[in-house]
Formats: sequence, C-alpha cells, structure tokens
Amino acid sequence: MKKYIFVLNAIELMNQLMNGKRVEGALYVDQNTGRLTFKAYNRQPRVREKDRMVKKLPWGWVKESMERIKVFGSFPKDFCTAQVIELLNEHNQDAKNALIERELDLIEFC
Repeated sequence: MKKYIFVLNAIELMNQLMNGKRVEGALYVDQNTGRLTFKAYNRQPRVREKDRMVKKLPWGWVKESMERIKVFGSFPKDFCTAQVIELLNEHNQDAKNALIERELDLIEFC
C-alpha cells in the first residue's frame, strides 16, 4: 500500500536533506484535508558568546562569561600536598588580583 505524504516547506526540507543533514519534525494526519502531513521543526543552532579571558595564570586561567567569573587551576601530581596547598593559595591570590586589575581597567575606560 502506498501512502503519500504532504510536505510543508518542501524546498527548504530538500535543501537540508541534500546537504546531508537530518530533518526532525512532526508527522500527522491533517484535520482539514485528511492527508498525511510532515512539518519540519525549525531548529536553530544555539549561539553562545565565548568566554573572555581575563588573565592567564601559571597553573590555569580566569575567564568571564555573560553570567559568571570562572577560575580554573590544575597542578602537577609530583608536588607534595603541602606544596599543592601553597600553590592553591598563590593561584587564588593571583585570580583575585586579576579581578581587581579588570575592575580598575573598567573604571579607567568610564
């Protein structure tokens, strides 16, 4: 048995298929015409602004996103625990200083 499917926005759908993309959508029986109909979802890619680097630190970085301040630190395993704790304190202080410098730079521009 053959079934015919009525496709909404057929040209856009074919362009996506010809580009090798998959098309998600809804397949339903139209109330008015009684025909089997496919309506593709209008999926938009999520566009997110990249994080802005505030300062590169010896063991990581400080970055700023739209909503957060991010601090990353990674320390080698060959240091003993006491050394890692001291490096963490230095890293934290460096991150704080970077934020203070960023704030001072913003004040100078205003």
